Amino acid sequence: MCTSILRENPYDRAIWTLKCRALTGEKFIDDTDLEEQGIADELMDDNSTASMPRPGTSIQRPGTSLQQTNLTMRPASHAGRPMSGFVRPSTQQRNGPPSSRGENLTTRNKPGSSRRPMTALGRQVRLGTASMVAEGVFIDVEGLDMRKYASEPDIARALCEYIVYHEHNPRKALELCALATQSCKFEDWWWKHRLAKCYYTLGLFREAEQQFRSILRTTPIVDVYLELGKVYLRLDQPKNALDIYEAGLEVCGQSTALSIAMARTYDMLMDESNALLLYKKVLSLDPSNVEATACLGAHYFYGGQPEIALRFYRRLLSFTQSSSSNHASAELWNNVGLCCFYSSQYDMALPCFHNALASAADSTMSDIWYNIGHVAVGVGDLGLAYQCFKVVISIDPTHAEALNNIGVLEVRKGNSNDAAADFATARKGDDKVFEPCYNGALLAYKKGNFAASFELTSKSLEIYPDHEDSKQLMKNLKSLLAAQ
Repeated sequence: MCTSILRENPYDRAIWTLKCRALTGEKFIDDTDLEEQGIADELMDDNSTASMPRPGTSIQRPGTSLQQTNLTMRPASHAGRPMSGFVRPSTQQRNGPPSSRGENLTTRNKPGSSRRPMTALGRQVRLGTASMVAEGVFIDVEGLDMRKYASEPDIARALCEYIVYHEHNPRKALELCALATQSCKFEDWWWKHRLAKCYYTLGLFREAEQQFRSILRTTPIVDVYLELGKVYLRLDQPKNALDIYEAGLEVCGQSTALSIAMARTYDMLMDESNALLLYKKVLSLDPSNVEATACLGAHYFYGGQPEIALRFYRRLLSFTQSSSSNHASAELWNNVGLCCFYSSQYDMALPCFHNALASAADSTMSDIWYNIGHVAVGVGDLGLAYQCFKVVISIDPTHAEALNNIGVLEVRKGNSNDAAADFATARKGDDKVFEPCYNGALLAYKKGNFAASFELTSKSLEIYPDHEDSKQLMKNLKSLLAAQ
């Protein structure tokens, strides 16, 4: 409608502003949420506080002791792999990780809640100038004189949002924000906020920190605390981020957004106890919070309490059934199936996996088939398990856990050569999984190839130093090699 009106009168400023807000609303994103960093972002980031941070003070190295303990909780080749079942708003509408599509902060386009457009009823028509009209595009951002628009707050705000969210041009938005901040004599927190966002998008985190702190001195707002915490996380200062979230809770009262942000940060630091307390606090404030429910379900599953985890995942199912979409994700059905299996509810496990396969995308299909194979091993149907693991390999030829399990089944059949090949392929597929190293070492040990067994056992202990079977095998190998 705005476009048709502008064809008749291209200088109608009110309609021009309304179209700006409408186009902005289509691509508006909730950028207060924590965001994922691609490989390029991590490799090119020069804002870390130290190259070798102390344990517990950095997201890159959360803690040496916790990391070793966490490996025991990692789903091993003989255990089912539950997935969170929850997709955060920052990744909900994307088809893949940012690094796989070459995205960064300036090209991200996450649809979110739109702003309510201003009404045009009862207005006075004010005509604009030729600079508002561009050939072929709605607004020629590069050709605008930002000084002229900076002195008109209503138009300037709509134009700033349009440049940031629709045009993804943070440099021009930064120019407009700087001029508008000077025009309002540095008293309008809104312009400081947009100025900080532009700095953040451009990677100028210290400048963004100054603007956010300037806002908090006069106007404490939950979103500002969240975004300042994001700045500190990008600077690899999680302790400062936690302090900011805590200060926000003291000033703004009980906020589920701040509590969730704190819990995520503790998860990054592998401080599971504090994260668990915060997720429970969030559920006490908002019993329908999806993220807290999913995280608690995953915690209780890995903690050996599948019956309690099943309650949380069933609650998530009730959320999806009560919503307008009435469509549960494949990850959620997968988790319900695993919880049913570990709770000895075998009659309910396979129907849940059937529903998971019906709604699964290509990226999750291999993990679901892997879990079905694990269930088949648990009930003793090794033929079905072998077929399931073969399906996994057909979908993802580098799936290390499935390759390892196929090797174990080949050993049971007496096909030691095929098993050795499967273990070698599994090691190439993922060098962070210790089971193929240990199984290959054990197979070589039984064949009398002690040198190869020693090498593979060393790799297994390098990945997982506390593996008792690898330690015992290494002890036997050392005694044999010393005798020779």
